[in-house]
Amino acid sequence: MTASAPATSAGEPLRVETLPTLPGLGSLYARGAAASGRIAAGRAMPGLPVIGQGRSEGDGEAAPLTLPDVAYRVSDVPTADLAHHLHDYQRLLHEPVTDVLPAGYLHVLAFPLATAVMVRGDFPLPLLGMVHLANDVELRGPVVLGDALEVRAWAENLRPHKRGVQVDLVAEVRRQADPGSAPVWRGVSTYLAKGFHLPWTAPGTDAEDEHDGEDRAPTGTWTPPLPTGRWALGPGTGRAYGAVSGDRNPIHLSALSAKAFGFPRAIAHGMYTAARALADVGHARGEAYRWTVEFASPVLLPGTVDVAVTPADGGGFAYVGWNGGRGRQHFRGTVTPL
Repeated sequence: MTASAPATSAGEPLRVETLPTLPGLGSLYARGAAASGRIAAGRAMPGLPVIGQGRSEGDGEAAPLTLPDVAYRVSDVPTADLAHHLHDYQRLLHEPVTDVLPAGYLHVLAFPLATAVMVRGDFPLPLLGMVHLANDVELRGPVVLGDALEVRAWAENLRPHKRGVQVDLVAEVRRQADPGSAPVWRGVSTYLAKGFHLPWTAPGTDAEDEHDGEDRAPTGTWTPPLPTGRWALGPGTGRAYGAVSGDRNPIHLSALSAKAFGFPRAIAHGMYTAARALADVGHARGEAYRWTVEFASPVLLPGTVDVAVTPADGGGFAYVGWNGGRGRQHFRGTVTPL
C-alpha cells in the first residue's frame, strides 16, 4: 500500500478543510443517524429518482453516487496527556504497556475524523447499517507519547459489490514536526452499503467481489489449523472496548441493544478482534509493519474464539480467528514487517 495525496475519483486534488480538534464520536453518531434517516426517506419517496439505484421507475436517470470532494485535517494533535488512555488500551488488547502507540491505537485516534467524513450531508451512503469488510494499515515507524500529530481523512474508491456498493475511508497520521513527509501511519477501512449500486451496474452482479462480509465464512471447505491461543470474551468486552475507542455502537454494548439491530447478542468490535490478533503476533512484527484484516462472521458475546498465528508464505505472519465449536471463521489477516 502506497500513500497518495487526497484526490477525487477523477484524480483531481481534494479540498482540505482544517478542523480545530478531532471530533467526538457521540455527536457524530447522532448526526449519522439523522443522515441515514434522510437517505432512507429519499430512497423511499415514490416517483423520484433514487440515489444509487440505477434508473428510477419514472423517467430519467437516477442521481449518481458521488463522494465528498473534501479531506478533513486536524493539526497539532497532542499525545503527551494520553498515557492513561493508551495504557488502558494496551492492557485491554494485551499489548505491552509502553509509551509506544500500537497501530490499533492510532486507528482509534484517527477513526473519529474518518467518521466525520461519513456523516457529512453530501456523503451518499448511510452510516447506520454499513458493514465493515476489511482494513489495510501501514505503520512506518514508532509513534510515541509526546509526539504531536497531524491527522487527515477522506473517502475514495467507490466501487460495486455484488450486494451493494463499497467505499474506502482513508486516514493518515503524520508527525507534526514533519508535515510534508510521508505518513507514519496510514489506514484504509473498507465498508459495504447493502442495497445500493452504481448506475452502470445491476443489482446482484459480481462486478467486484474480493470482499463479501459475513458471506465469506467457510461452508465446509475450510479446516481450522491448530490454535495457538484461545480468547474467552466476556459479555462486557464490547463495553470495555467502547470505553477506550469511543465507539459505543449499540450492537456492541448489550444483548438488549443488539437485538434491536437483529443480533441475538452483543457482538465484539471488529477492530477489537483485529488489534487483539495483532497483539498476539507480538514483538516479532517489529517497529514498522503492514497489518491487514478481513472480517467474516461476527463474534457473539460472551464467546470463545480460537486463534492461530502462523508464519506466512513470503515472510511475516498470518492469523485467523474462528468459532472453536462450529469452525466458522470470524476474521483473518496478515502482519508483515517492513
